[in-house]
Amino acid sequence: MAIFWLDNRLIFPPVERSEPSGILAAGGDLSTERLLLAYRNGIFPWYSPDDPILWWSPDPRFVLFPDELKIARSMRPYFNTPRFELSVDTAFGEVIRACGRQYRRGQDGTWITDEMIAAYDELHRLGHAHSVEVWLDGQLVGGLYGIAIGRVFFGESMFATVPNASKVGFIAIVKRLQRLGFQMIDCQQDTPHLGSLGARGISRQQFIIALSRWTREPGLIGDWSQMDAFQNLYDLT
Repeated sequence: MAIFWLDNRLIFPPVERSEPSGILAAGGDLSTERLLLAYRNGIFPWYSPDDPILWWSPDPRFVLFPDELKIARSMRPYFNTPRFELSVDTAFGEVIRACGRQYRRGQDGTWITDEMIAAYDELHRLGHAHSVEVWLDGQLVGGLYGIAIGRVFFGESMFATVPNASKVGFIAIVKRLQRLGFQMIDCQQDTPHLGSLGARGISRQQFIIALSRWTREPGLIGDWSQMDAFQNLYDLT
């Protein structure tokens, strides 16, 4: 099956046309409008610096339903006696750049190119992209970023420079989003790290059906750091 090449029209082919690897299309741009359209349809960009923009829709899709979040006993002390400071949307640019520098076994280089950073910075400025920051002694030691549409959070990447920093941030934001009525966290592809937290694979068809319902729900667009709902992230109730 040939890969669909995008032009300047804001359209994507049906996700069922994806290659077995998950590649659906190539080309186009990283405009805000195209990115939001992609996420609503279960598609995301992922490509190397020397490649054209590649758009993916893997099957199965790795997701976390918030009520299935697993908090290991070893993680409880981090919340009972907080070691880190947590924040949201206070250092988006630092988080995405740190994710780009994170070493990942089996990967040569990063997909978080300057072009990607500029595009997601703009999504953040417009209130669609958000970051979670984990601080230790005033230094950024972990975090994650993603896109929120309706009641779905599309996780993009995370990083940590000290053990468990990214896990603490992930657990904290999932519990808060659950309280706010979010129904699903898109983790894109299977990783042991996220699997240990309760993420699991579902079919692409199930994923698309869920998106068609939950991305139409009212969303939380804006600067989350200014919203009362995102204060005191250590409260897991």
